Amino acid sequence: MHSITDEAVVHGQPVQQYYGKWPFWRLAGMQEPASVAFSLLNLWSHVRGAAKIRRWVPKDHPMRPYYLTWSFVSVNAWIWSSVFHTRGECDRCIHASGDCPDGFTDLPVTEKLDYFAAALAIMYALYYTTLRVFHLYPIRETSRLTLTSKTTGFRIGRLLAATCTLAYIGHVSYLTLLPRFDYTYNMAFNLAVGLTHNFFWIAYALPASWSIFRRFPGRPNSYRPSFVNHAALFVLLTTLATTLELFDFPPWGRVIDAHALWHLATAPIALLWYDFLVADSLDVSWREQRLS
Repeated sequence: MHSITDEAVVHGQPVQQYYGKWPFWRLAGMQEPASVAFSLLNLWSHVRGAAKIRRWVPKDHPMRPYYLTWSFVSVNAWIWSSVFHTRGECDRCIHASGDCPDGFTDLPVTEKLDYFAAALAIMYALYYTTLRVFHLYPIRETSRLTLTSKTTGFRIGRLLAATCTLAYIGHVSYLTLLPRFDYTYNMAFNLAVGLTHNFFWIAYALPASWSIFRRFPGRPNSYRPSFVNHAALFVLLTTLATTLELFDFPPWGRVIDAHALWHLATAPIALLWYDFLVADSLDVSWREQRLS
């Protein structure tokens, strides 16, 4: 593959893809070392973000367990991304059955683990976002008179959890039972879930005069702290990072391609997002709610 690519470069011919993949120089057996490194960088971002949540968000905050779960789900997604980019396909052949005579990791398993883990992270992000934006989380109400407390659950929140779970199970089942992996459907599913997630945070960040719902419990729609803008910034940066996937160019130095750059761009965005979640969780309105 590299010999053919060398010849193409010498004669000014375009670099070709092989089985839909660009030629990469390997490092310690890793097929796409840049994507592996940047996937691990994203993993570190979520580990660091989880530490911020544990340190700064009060233990009795209603959204704290959801944010920590999302961190765990995201770490899992980046682990499998690293595995897939390390060894995603056979060296000399791709077998539909997944049985490789050379003994390499079979493509269907590592590919599906990567895609399914990513879909789970996107779905869970939509789940906790819906809980947060529409105040569907369970809260512990404390009476000022009797000093007793009770936990209030929300049936809509439970219904939302069941709906998201069934949607994810259906998504995985459909792609698993098909004779061939439906890449178009998989992209459409993740795009639809991701766009819905982004829409909710854009609505959250709308100017006070345009607000369509309460951003914070017990406060009017017009209540809008300055850090609310960070949600819109996150959506903008994430969208710009995703557009890198549209530029499918031959890898620079046969190491870094557009997909690797996308992974590189999402790591600092994740750190910024955790800073926003902490700022949102420390708003005074949350404490007032628990004392109502």
